[in-house]
Amino acid sequence: MKKYHICFLLLLGVILAVLAAGFFLYPDTAKEETKPTIESQESFPETETAPEDRIVMNQRNIRPIVPEKKKYFLVSEDGFLLVFGSNPAEICLYTHIPIVDFPESEQEKLRQGIWFYEMEEIYSYLESYTS
Repeated sequence: MKKYHICFLLLLGVILAVLAAGFFLYPDTAKEETKPTIESQESFPETETAPEDRIVMNQRNIRPIVPEKKKYFLVSEDGFLLVFGSNPAEICLYTHIPIVDFPESEQEKLRQGIWFYEMEEIYSYLESYTS
């Protein structure tokens, strides 16, 4: 019985030694990787604005640096609003919204036509004046 106790204690000692060696030889590198690193600590005077390539915005509001081609054209025809695609012969949407529902300043813009990047922007624009 005494032999078993000695073997058990010897095995326990070896396991503890291996764990201790692993703890000291391989420090926790996960903590080091999560620390933020600052590549450069440029500061901009408060009176100046940061260059455009340094401005951080909400992810939903970021537009590409090179602007997309405007795809949709909202214009008044015969007193109602129509949406054309980038091809002037292509009518994307008949709105059936009369131009008289808009303020005078917007009516003039709509007679000349307004370009939009996405159809969603047109819906938002129309909703803001018709609701």
